[in-house]
Amino acid sequence: MVEVVLRAVRVDVGSSTPLLLLEEVGGDRVLPIFIGAPEATAIAYALQHIETPRPMSHDLLGNVITALGARLFAAEITHLVDNTFYANLRLLMAGKEILVSARPSDAVALALRVGAPLLVSDELMNDEGQVLEVSDDDEGDAVDTEASEAALLAELRDFLNNVRPEDFDQ
Repeated sequence: MVEVVLRAVRVDVGSSTPLLLLEEVGGDRVLPIFIGAPEATAIAYALQHIETPRPMSHDLLGNVITALGARLFAAEITHLVDNTFYANLRLLMAGKEILVSARPSDAVALALRVGAPLLVSDELMNDEGQVLEVSDDDEGDAVDTEASEAALLAELRDFLNNVRPEDFDQ
């Protein structure tokens, strides 16, 4: 498995679809994964540490895991079948490992909330990873900067405010 970090969440201009960019730690490859707008919003909330009055779904899942005496050991993106990515949550409970199937976007949103590492299978990164050219203009685009988080949230708000049902009929 290759450890990755969330490099960015962007909105693809051509499709108006949110896109995760998972960058390998200590490497130059990035795994792009298209996700839904609600999942992108949940990830943006996690990045900005936004507290909601009631738990959102990913907060709830983290609370349930903790209440059961387990912890999220890692979130793994495992493979790609017919343009659909698959992931697992690796939980540790009472000394036993439990694998739970998940969508990559949900796995990332949960891992960000509980501080668990993100992993991508070697085969998937070898097959689908892309070398990301970082220009001087992109140096400030890391998701851990306040400016990029604000830009991400603005992009997502713009997308959600302007998306129409017919945009999904393609």
